[in-house]
Amino acid sequence: MTPVLLVLLATALPAAAVTAVRRTLRVVEVHGESMKPGLRPGDRVLVRRLRPGVPGGLGRRVRRGDIVVIARVGPGEGFTLDGGTNLVIKRAAAVAGDPMPPDFETLGVARVPPGRLLVLGDNPSRSTDSRQWGLLPESRITGVVLRRLNA
Repeated sequence: MTPVLLVLLATALPAAAVTAVRRTLRVVEVHGESMKPGLRPGDRVLVRRLRPGVPGGLGRRVRRGDIVVIARVGPGEGFTLDGGTNLVIKRAAAVAGDPMPPDFETLGVARVPPGRLLVLGDNPSRSTDSRQWGLLPESRITGVVLRRLNA
């Protein structure tokens, strides 16, 4: 190989790696107290991105207990969450196929239907979640929290 080709390869490979990481990971800052005590306002979390509308997205499916990042939907888009930032962080309390938790019988289903999930904040007194919204479409999940960065 020529030296020029080696230099081009040496610069292209790291750039490709950085691009791949940016497509799969993102950093999100926590606002609000709905996930206390595990996540506090100002905490930054590393999130594995999911492709919108593709269950499981870029990896495994969302599991019960995962902390997920949910995209808000604007007016006229069929499913509106309360105002605020464009992303919401909640815990997946029940996923497709799971039995409905006892306090959610009023939703009229015994199990979480395919393509839906039930999300709750860890701090119920300070959280707006599936208790108000009902079951969310999986397509609203944009990522799964991997870890807190400023632990």
